[in-house]
Amino acid sequence: MPDSTGATHQYEDLARAALLEITPAATIGDFVGTTDEGDGVVSLLFASAQPGYPDWLWTVSVAQVEGAEPTVLEAELMPAEGALLAPDWVPWSDRLAEYKAAQAQSDEAPSEGDEPDDDDLDDDLDGDDESDDDDDLDNDVLHGGDLDGVDIDEPDLDDDDDDESDDDDDELDDDEVDRTY
Repeated sequence: MPDSTGATHQYEDLARAALLEITPAATIGDFVGTTDEGDGVVSLLFASAQPGYPDWLWTVSVAQVEGAEPTVLEAELMPAEGALLAPDWVPWSDRLAEYKAAQAQSDEAPSEGDEPDDDDLDDDLDGDDESDDDDDLDNDVLHGGDLDGVDIDEPDLDDDDDDESDDDDDELDDDEVDRTY
C-alpha cells in the first residue's frame, strides 16, 4: 500500500478529512500508524481524544485501486487492545480507607470562606427556624407541595345523584329508539 512517506501522508490527509465528516476535530488525536488489510486496503489509526473513550482508536480504511485515486471505505471508533478491560479490582475496605483519608484531608484544610459560622451551625441544628422550611427538601416534595389549608374537591361517588340533568341524558324516548328488526 503506502510505499513512501508521501503516499502515507496522502492517506493520512484523506483519512482525517473523512473523520472530520463524522466527528469534531477535537476528538481526533495523533496519527498512530497503519495496518495493511490486504487487497489494496490499508487502515489508518488515530488516537481518540473523545471523552469517555481512553485507549480507543479512530480507524479509517482506505482502498487504492490501480489507476484510481484512493478512496475511503469506512471510518469508525474501535477499542484498542485492553480498552474494554475493567480496572483491577480493589477491595471495599481499601476503597473505604482511601475515601475516609480523602475526607479527613478535606476536613483538615478548608479554604477561606468555606467554613460556616458557629451561629449558622446553631441555627441549622435547632430546627426552630421557619425560613428553613421553604428551602429544605422534605416530604412536601414527594406529594407535590404543601397541601395544608388547600380545599380539595373530592368526586362524589354516591349513587343517589340528585342532578336531574344526568337522568335526561341517560334515558331515551320511545320515538328515538329504532325498533326495526
